[in-house]
Amino acid sequence: MAKNILDTYWARVSAFHPNARLYLASAILTGAALGVYRLLFNFYVLSLGFDEGLLGQLITMSSLSALVTALPMGYLADILGRKNSLLLGGLVVAGSVAVMLLWPSAPMFYAMTFLMGMAQALQMVTMAPFLLENSGEEERTYLFSLSSGLQMAAAFLGNSVGGYLPGWIAAQQGVAVTSSLAYAGALGIISLSAVLGLIPLLWLKTPIIRKSDQAFFAPFAYARKHPGTLSKLLAPMLVTSIGAGLFMPFMNVFFRVAHAQPDPVIGNVLAWGALAMGVGLVIAPPLADRYGKVELVVITQGISIPFLIMLGYAPWFWMSAFAHYVRLALMNMSGPVYMTFVMEHVEPDSRATVASLVSMVNSFGWAFSPSISGWLQVNHGFGPVYALVLVLYSISVYMYWKFFWPQIPAPGPVKAESPGYSSGG
Repeated sequence: MAKNILDTYWARVSAFHPNARLYLASAILTGAALGVYRLLFNFYVLSLGFDEGLLGQLITMSSLSALVTALPMGYLADILGRKNSLLLGGLVVAGSVAVMLLWPSAPMFYAMTFLMGMAQALQMVTMAPFLLENSGEEERTYLFSLSSGLQMAAAFLGNSVGGYLPGWIAAQQGVAVTSSLAYAGALGIISLSAVLGLIPLLWLKTPIIRKSDQAFFAPFAYARKHPGTLSKLLAPMLVTSIGAGLFMPFMNVFFRVAHAQPDPVIGNVLAWGALAMGVGLVIAPPLADRYGKVELVVITQGISIPFLIMLGYAPWFWMSAFAHYVRLALMNMSGPVYMTFVMEHVEPDSRATVASLVSMVNSFGWAFSPSISGWLQVNHGFGPVYALVLVLYSISVYMYWKFFWPQIPAPGPVKAESPGYSSGG
């Protein structure tokens, strides 16, 4: 049984398009850098004398930017092509981090965070159509899941090292390990590493998109044509994003405040959490093959809720950390599987635009929830935050079950697209 699963997995991975392999190489390198950034940036802002309220506002700014610019970025992605969109987005993200380190101030944080949100929106609306265009029906779920899984595994390595980077910088500069200079030096290294991670993308060969295929108002046309299906596909993701935005951006702050843990320990917790998520993502495709895509979403996300309760209310750090690992693996392993499900239920000429809508939905909760969460934390602690997250996650699981169990049929087989490739698109 296990050998058959491994043989199938190897066959699916071996079928990956060269473009997909190059993208995965870049995802590993940039995933490690972004893992360190997510670990250290909050601490960098706090080290400058700002509080959790500003952190929530910055996270809101990033997601609000991605929300309001998703449709324009989808149109820009069609103009630039998949390759140039991925490269431009990565360069702008790295450059924005560098600017915040060179000129740290609240106005600069707001401006660069908004710019980063735009760049990440460009990357997000490009990624799903790119992966779909560079995969066949059999290996598609494996590519989506492995893409996310490898980024999580890379984030594990990045977080493992990232927790110690400020200490190394501090030792060299003769400053405190929690000083802004130590955090800025560590983040500067990460910014350079993120640029190096874009190098594999230079060899991509992507299809040239004809002007006749570029339609700025296509999302609205698709929504008018399929209002019921589109609403059902997006609604559970919206509810989940609202809940995730309340707590996930503050995981490092939670472990410091609730359990009084130092940066290296928090870095290791987040690293092992990323690895647990990566493992979950890697094993998701054969489980989806066996039980069904939506069934996997409902079962894994439903089982994750008791571990969310344990994470937030456990009296001991080890118990909270353990729940964090299990919850991450269960809750997130079905994400790429569901994204594959969404893309398969959308006509080929609407994929990029629906990907824009998916990006907007995922950004919506993160655009508003972090500010609410930051205010709640400052005034009432993490307790009310957890209560809201539990309610919202439970609702989203119910919606997945109600809308799609049993699964709705896809409109037709989706094949890899190969004609018209160019190294400059």
